[in-house]
Amino acid sequence: MLWLNMSEINKTIAIASDHAGFELKSSIIEFLNSEGYKVVDIGCNSLDSVDYPDYGFLLAEAIAEHKADFGVGICGTGIGISIALNRNSAVRAALCCDANMAKLSREHNDANVLVFGARLISKEVAIESLKFFLNTEFEGGRHVERVKKLGRCCANV
Repeated sequence: MLWLNMSEINKTIAIASDHAGFELKSSIIEFLNSEGYKVVDIGCNSLDSVDYPDYGFLLAEAIAEHKADFGVGICGTGIGISIALNRNSAVRAALCCDANMAKLSREHNDANVLVFGARLISKEVAIESLKFFLNTEFEGGRHVERVKKLGRCCANV
């Protein structure tokens, strides 16, 4: 089965992790490179301990400044880097543990950053999830107004 749309091949993917996500990040970069994507590796670059917020903020800046079309963030659980990423209003980071969540994060939430917990997901499931994420379009329709609210600091409910 052909997974990646030819229209997506010119996309740039920015990726960042802390030390706990370094090995998974390396595997994902290898996969993306093999599929012809342009990859911006924001770090970290080893297993030496680092702070996930630093790399989450750098990845969020890359998305906000349109240096990449999509992003991938990884830390031990995915929770910390998700929090850091979502502090930037240009980012809609979705912590996903399977392909269906990744697909729905694009369809319903127009997520632009996929997040993994390296201690909680296998390399195989992460790559399968990434394939779905990159090949799913935002559904629009009833979701548009909801997604617009995500960029505001508070909703008028």
